[in-house]
Amino acid sequence: MSFIAGIKARAKAVNKKIVLPESYEARNLTAAAKILEEGIAQVILIGEEAKIKEAAGDLDISKASFIDPKSYEKMPELSSKLYELRKAKGLSLEEAEKLLSENPLYLGAMLVKEELADGMVAGAHYATADVLRPALQILKTSPGVSLVSSFFIMVVPNCDFGDDGVFVFSDCGLVQNPNAEELAAIALSSAASFESILGKEARVAMLSHSTRGSAKHADVDKVVQATQIAKAARPELLLDGELQLDAAIVPAIGASKAKGSDVAGHANVLIFPDLDSGNIGYKLVERLAKAEAFGPVTQGIAKPVNDLSRGCSADDIVGVVAITALQASTK
Repeated sequence: MSFIAGIKARAKAVNKKIVLPESYEARNLTAAAKILEEGIAQVILIGEEAKIKEAAGDLDISKASFIDPKSYEKMPELSSKLYELRKAKGLSLEEAEKLLSENPLYLGAMLVKEELADGMVAGAHYATADVLRPALQILKTSPGVSLVSSFFIMVVPNCDFGDDGVFVFSDCGLVQNPNAEELAAIALSSAASFESILGKEARVAMLSHSTRGSAKHADVDKVVQATQIAKAARPELLLDGELQLDAAIVPAIGASKAKGSDVAGHANVLIFPDLDSGNIGYKLVERLAKAEAFGPVTQGIAKPVNDLSRGCSADDIVGVVAITALQASTK
């Protein structure tokens, strides 16, 4: 069974409700039909049912739930609750009503907030900032989490490293230059993401150009400090740093450079020291190793909301919905 087939099977078992607020967009409609046909998740589409079905053409989306802001019976209640959430920021009740009526991302986030849905996936049409803004304003961060970050699941063919070629890379999409506290938060969130989505134990490597003090630099100090903070927060977690990439994933090199480490040579979660290295790293592996890259997947929000690339395919959306469903199963 392929990696994504396994993810879909596990998503099917938890049977979560996922909002696709870009409900008139062709790729979302194709994805919705596939998701419903395969039973990966329940799908909620926002808009006029007749118009959405017209846009879908021959696609079978009959099993979807349709929420039309013009007639949805819970709109007054949701508007009132959004007003209460945001009135301290100057939002009036009228503005809350308008946001929910006119912006499907805000309505989708409120559906997730009120547990009328389990997660939301958007971004085929809207920009990242547009997707994340309502999520952060309405859902906020998870308890005990100070930072929203992102990760990619990398599936490398014919690879014995990581977890049979499967890794989490983070952060490759959001946090530009994290300080030590932020880097520790990224590491802890990424470990939790690996465990919830893969269902296996995380082994976290804090990456650097140095291993165990082989180089001296402020950038190395940041990774060392982040490692200490993360270990203090979760002493039971298999996490080590600072480690060079080869020491993190190659058993012989890990044993040589970082003797006694439970992580070195066996890491399956790779934490990059900044966004430049993370973004470059995942794209190198994707292109040169012909790896599959699933993401960026958002982590740290109280309930799962994931942003798509505007160049995504319908199959990409299906995969992200399956991952979102698994994230929701642990919330």
